[in-house]
Amino acid sequence: MKEKQPRVARRTFLAGAGVVAAATGAAVLTARSPATPVQSAAIPEPADVPSDNKGYRVSEHIRKYYRTTLV
Repeated sequence: MKEKQPRVARRTFLAGAGVVAAATGAAVLTARSPATPVQSAAIPEPADVPSDNKGYRVSEHIRKYYRTTLV
């Protein structure tokens, strides 16, 4: 009785397609120009006048957070 050889061609093709897709994704991500920080008006400027308001205040740690979230 002859032993059937497994169909490796289909598995090899699909594995190769997966490798090509991953390599393409990696190439696209590395080909982008590096993000340059842009000074935008989205970061509120600090108010020089102290207020009695207990609401939202922009402090140094909040400005640092805004700088880290720039995309």
